Amino acid sequence: MNRHDPEGAIAEAAKAFSNWGRWGEDDRLGTLNFLTEDKRREGAALVRRGVSFSLSQSFDMNGPQKGWRRRTNPVHTMLDTGTDAAFGNQGFPHGIGGADDVIAMPLQCSTQWDGLGHIFDHGRAWNGRPAEKVVTSDGDLVTGIERMAPYVAGRGVLLDVGRVIGEDGELPDGFAITEEHLAATAEAHGVAVGRGDIVAVRTGQLARARRDGWGDYAGGPAPGLSFTTADWLHRSEIAAIATDTWGFEVRPNEFEHAFQPLHQVVIPNIGLLIGEMWDLEALAEDCARDGVYAFWLTAAPLPITGAVGSPVNPIAVK
Repeated sequence: MNRHDPEGAIAEAAKAFSNWGRWGEDDRLGTLNFLTEDKRREGAALVRRGVSFSLSQSFDMNGPQKGWRRRTNPVHTMLDTGTDAAFGNQGFPHGIGGADDVIAMPLQCSTQWDGLGHIFDHGRAWNGRPAEKVVTSDGDLVTGIERMAPYVAGRGVLLDVGRVIGEDGELPDGFAITEEHLAATAEAHGVAVGRGDIVAVRTGQLARARRDGWGDYAGGPAPGLSFTTADWLHRSEIAAIATDTWGFEVRPNEFEHAFQPLHQVVIPNIGLLIGEMWDLEALAEDCARDGVYAFWLTAAPLPITGAVGSPVNPIAVK
């Protein structure tokens, strides 16, 4: 990998690891095609104790966003309240009252999925389609996140790289997670990762942000996947992958004058579903206690027509 040539490295990886045409020219699911009915049955069979974990951060004004590219934290507003009901000014009969509310937020401001229309490579979207014909002012007309809503449920695997490779359970900012780190973590956990799995990678950065303050969590330096993992992400045939960081890949990026080069390979070329800002802390603690790192995971995006990303509340069940 020539750190001075992001263009060349991206082009080489995009060609080597492309899944364009693999599931036909009309495909809109990418690597979710690996998550078959058999894989869902395998995942469901992992439920033993019935204990469940939400892997979502909160959606509120105390979130990590700082306004980069108009990404803000959620704004929650009450439309009707208990005060309105108590004063009898809601206009309902026989004493009934209620509360109602509304929320305004970017779809990728907290725990979320990046849809296949989120990133382009030289004007090409997933499966080689022209970006301008996929995502317009009307939204993603071809690979909108709503098309994935029925399918994101199956065998989940936690790779707690922070606990296995890091110090005190955390990786430092700028730490590039390689295939070797992922393999060593899987071996330490006694778990295999393969076709159709939904992989969650814990770095420990979210735990650090909660302890020390958000700082530059949103868009700043962070541990994350190395660009060199593009080969593994393609070869392993996983269905999806998520991290506890803002941007999935290591930051600063490993090239000079680059911005999210791994995104540029894995989303439009591999067709990989990527999750970010997942809260893996409680799940990781439980997995460390019982030594079980595979579980049933359901993480359906909201079926927002034409969206290129979606909030999600992933639920892991062991």
